[in-house]
Amino acid sequence: MLKNLFKLKESGASLRTEAVAGVTTFATMAYIIFVQPAVLGTAGMDQGAVFTSTCLVTAFSTILMALMANYPVAVAPAMGHNFFFAYVVVIGMKVPWQVALGAVFVSGLIFIATASFRLREQIVAAVPESLKSSIAAGIGLLITLIGMEWAGLVRLDAATFVALGNLTSKPAIVALTGLVATIVLMARKVNGAILIGILVAAIAGVLLGIVKNPGAVVSLPPSIAPTAFKLDVVGAISQGLIAVIFIFFFLDLFDTVGSLIGIAKQAGLMKDGKLPRAGRALLADAIGTTASALAGNTTMVSYIESASGVAAGGRTGVAALVTAGLFLVALFFSPLVGAISGGYAVNETIMIGGQEAARTFVFYPITSPALIVVGSLMIRAVRDIDWDDFTESLPAFLTIVIMPFTFNITDGIAFGFISYALLKLVTGRVRECHWLIYLFAALFVLRYAVPGLH
Repeated sequence: MLKNLFKLKESGASLRTEAVAGVTTFATMAYIIFVQPAVLGTAGMDQGAVFTSTCLVTAFSTILMALMANYPVAVAPAMGHNFFFAYVVVIGMKVPWQVALGAVFVSGLIFIATASFRLREQIVAAVPESLKSSIAAGIGLLITLIGMEWAGLVRLDAATFVALGNLTSKPAIVALTGLVATIVLMARKVNGAILIGILVAAIAGVLLGIVKNPGAVVSLPPSIAPTAFKLDVVGAISQGLIAVIFIFFFLDLFDTVGSLIGIAKQAGLMKDGKLPRAGRALLADAIGTTASALAGNTTMVSYIESASGVAAGGRTGVAALVTAGLFLVALFFSPLVGAISGGYAVNETIMIGGQEAARTFVFYPITSPALIVVGSLMIRAVRDIDWDDFTESLPAFLTIVIMPFTFNITDGIAFGFISYALLKLVTGRVRECHWLIYLFAALFVLRYAVPGLH
């Protein structure tokens, strides 16, 4: 039945190869199980519920991808989007997480609705390659900065804002141990290097007393009730989060399209330069995002880590089904995940304005290496920027640096769009800039100019 449903013979695949590919993809992306509860926990969400919803919505969305598009692609909460949700929207803008979930849900509905109008394709075509690449790179730098903060590798400094942390502290030692293990394994092209690095850091954490004894490794999944159906759609619309909804939609669109194209090229699925069943794949992603918001989680995207499964021979949705099944199995290991992804509080005295101030910092040294490494992978997008053309490179540069310097993804995108439209306009190269970019640039200028919109 599986052979006929997923056309294994036509794809030149076998059940055994697809199973191996599915396991490989799971091992490569399973770090999200540990990272997602830690990230959304900083936004005040119940970590146990986030763990359960992460496993459930990943399995659900990946099954959709398998059945609708027959691709060996897993769909899970996006790295970068989760930080935008927690640090920019909830913490930075002081938006309740329930309202932020409402914004995620609306962005998912827009993603679904635009399927019939080819608006998604128009937006993809409108945004120049330099800005697409710089957005990915900027998010990568922001994620890296957060990872280094979580690791204790950088610290708050009153004079310079940020400085090197205490490398002899327990959190830093644990994080560095995991980071070294991860990068060595990645250099040797070991599948699942990020996950193995997390486990190595966890062992170091146990030895240094940072990881608490979970008491048990296997248990029933935590209740999803604290986050399920808690989204506030009315609040998201009434509080004027249009820009936030747009950013969620924008990031989801480009992450998924970019990942699908990259994976399809590697798997040999492209036909005459086009991706068959691309609409179905995008629809599966969009439905996954709406389901994720309902369950109490962030935007879902196709994971580029699926490329590891493709490298192992995955060619059909059977590989995706195997990956989805393993995420369901992971539901029963919540005590272990909770012990690894939990924070470690450290009391420190810092100087602010010449005065000593006692502060409590919460570190996440076990999962921080994953963030640093993922950031290093995302920064590779800068190679696709035309650095010899100032009208392309300056907007890209501003996009990249504004994100980590302001701790805000939206501001990075805004500065990139505004400067790109301005430079094309003043150099007489108006036609090189799509009218949608001019429109978005004007809206961003309005956002900064009118009090209350920023």
